[in-house]
Amino acid sequence: MAASLRFDGKVALVTGAGGGLGREYALLFAERGASVVVNDLGGDFKGQGKSSSAADRVVEEIRAKGGNAVANYDSVEEGEKVVQTALDAYGKIDIVVNNAGIIRDRSFARMNDYDWDLIQRVHLRGSFKVTRAAWSHMMKQKYGRIIMITSASGIYGNFGQANYSAAKLGLVGLAKTLAVEGQRYNIHCNTIGPLASSRMTQSFFPPDLMDILKPELVAPLVLWLCHESCKESGSLFEVGAGWIGKLRWERTQGVKVTQKNQQMTPEAVRDNWEHICNFDNAFSPKSTKDALQDLMSRVYTEEDISTNLTSSPVQTSTSGINPIEAIGKKTPLNTYTYNNLQPILYALGVGMTTKDPDHLKFLYERNEGFSCLPTFGVIPAQDSLIDGLGSLPGLNINFSKVLHGEQYLELYKPLPTSGTLKSEGAIADILDKGSGAVIILDVHTYNEGDLICYNQFSVFVVGAGGFGGKKTSDKVKVIVQPPNRPPDAVVSDTTSINQAALYRLSGDWNPLHIDPTFASFGGFRKPILHGLCSMGFAARHVLKQYANNDVTKFKAIKVRFAKPIIPGQTIETEMWKEGNRIHLRSKVKENNETMLTGAYVDLEDTVIQPRANDTGMRAELQSDLVFAELSRRIKDVGREMVKKVNAVFQWDITKDGKTARQWTIDLKNGSGELYQGAARHQADTTLLLSDEDFMQVISGKLNPQKAFFSGKLNIKGNIMNSQKLEMILKDYAKL
Repeated sequence: MAASLRFDGKVALVTGAGGGLGREYALLFAERGASVVVNDLGGDFKGQGKSSSAADRVVEEIRAKGGNAVANYDSVEEGEKVVQTALDAYGKIDIVVNNAGIIRDRSFARMNDYDWDLIQRVHLRGSFKVTRAAWSHMMKQKYGRIIMITSASGIYGNFGQANYSAAKLGLVGLAKTLAVEGQRYNIHCNTIGPLASSRMTQSFFPPDLMDILKPELVAPLVLWLCHESCKESGSLFEVGAGWIGKLRWERTQGVKVTQKNQQMTPEAVRDNWEHICNFDNAFSPKSTKDALQDLMSRVYTEEDISTNLTSSPVQTSTSGINPIEAIGKKTPLNTYTYNNLQPILYALGVGMTTKDPDHLKFLYERNEGFSCLPTFGVIPAQDSLIDGLGSLPGLNINFSKVLHGEQYLELYKPLPTSGTLKSEGAIADILDKGSGAVIILDVHTYNEGDLICYNQFSVFVVGAGGFGGKKTSDKVKVIVQPPNRPPDAVVSDTTSINQAALYRLSGDWNPLHIDPTFASFGGFRKPILHGLCSMGFAARHVLKQYANNDVTKFKAIKVRFAKPIIPGQTIETEMWKEGNRIHLRSKVKENNETMLTGAYVDLEDTVIQPRANDTGMRAELQSDLVFAELSRRIKDVGREMVKKVNAVFQWDITKDGKTARQWTIDLKNGSGELYQGAARHQADTTLLLSDEDFMQVISGKLNPQKAFFSGKLNIKGNIMNSQKLEMILKDYAKL
């Protein structure tokens, strides 16, 4: 059991602690070992009057329980006196909770100067005065924890509380700046917006609600944020009735409404208003720097930031995309000729080194197992994106605003270590995301006429949405989130500071990855690593962990690029094994930000191995043999079934209450197939049942409807589709 949170040796100052929330904070700090300064002026909730009795009562209550506390009766506007009480009594100050407050509610039309000024003086100036008095002491001891108390009125606004709302939101800004300035001194500052019964809320809430909103259900959050083991700083939380939530600012992708050599007009703002206000793919800046860099990355024109992509006229409206013209159009045939050098350069580019003997098969052309890394398959295909999109009709877009969003690669045969490959791309679909457009480019790569691999590039074009297109597509290779459990394996790999410089030699010459000036224009403090390079790192982590670097086991990979990584930082890949699908998530170890998400690698079947019997298969579950037979049926008449069924079924087979196997019957794509693992395309229907019950259903001993209504068979998605399974499940005897 984890140790309880203690505050022994710490000194906590709580303002406005004579009652309500402040009293609860003071009592809990004292109960957990802190010495507490109980500050309260003793006035009413409108700021009128003065008395020592409120603070004295709380001090007596703490001492009666064996705690340590002293009282202070000064106004928070005299912050130096308040803090001096802590210094005189205990010699230091570690924690400040700026809780003191009053209300003077009036509609804005009736509010006078005194109503406005008094609220600012108590809430905002008072918190400033107390915190400033404690600040220098916290800096010297290199430790401090500060809590600002805001409210829902400050966050969302409230009728009759313009003065109170302004002061309370001001505290949020004050806390965020103190968090920045205090970082080097180990001073943390956070803000909470409590919803609890108090003198100030008793006139607003009915008695039954007051009972639910107990002040003691807020205090635990304050103590956690003030504990030395808590690393949170600069954050905003709402709390009440035992619930806690964290808030953040978000901004839309926005739209640049000016064009070169043109004035910005109100009409341009009006015409782009829907997209300016669209929160699809919203961005959440973590700092002022983040916010400014994001803005700058959106306002530079193509002339300011040129890329190696074929350029088109800058588009600032939504007229650059014409799906009717573009979808189905093919890029020019691209030829890629290479020798042993290119696969070796690629392997070095994705982090392989001679320090690891297992890597020699990818780095040394005379090694008996010399091979191409499977993800080298993106290299011959990338020219169809870089050079191909600009040649197609219906894509009159600003290519400096093209972001690589997702990537899918599927291999049909191991890649040769040298040769000539030919690739042809086609626009599979275009999606309208409001703030931008997503272009889905399918690229098929051939080796002497044989299809060897398939790539799907998903690119997001900022500001190119709003053309009235669809938002989803069944052509997209979907991402899949990992299981909700700790990862089965974790691999860390530190990138070289020259990683991007090395990877670009494989053909992605974008200066964003090498030129510091260009990177700063894009909103990055340093050149960033290629997304496809980070994908290569993750893929080889999986290949080594689960396939012993056997490239023949690799089948497919899908990733979504979430965050960039700076060369020199560490890639940490978390992996979950589910059958022959390895879910993965890659993080930047230094800041714990997820860089690859919703990702997976599909390996060739490693669970069912050949053996000498009439089925040719080894069954770990009874159902394995049934699916082997179903696979043969689909190979015989799959194309006919696809026409009649047109659905994807995922089977989750359990054993002893746990998922033991996943199978997918795809009767929607191509000529149909059955494979082990979760659906690569979106499953229309997912069926969950035990291995034993599956066999009972297949043998005809258990009616499927009875199994469903008794809870033995769970079906998600389109339940009516399950009736179509009769086509392939008939003839029970053979199964």
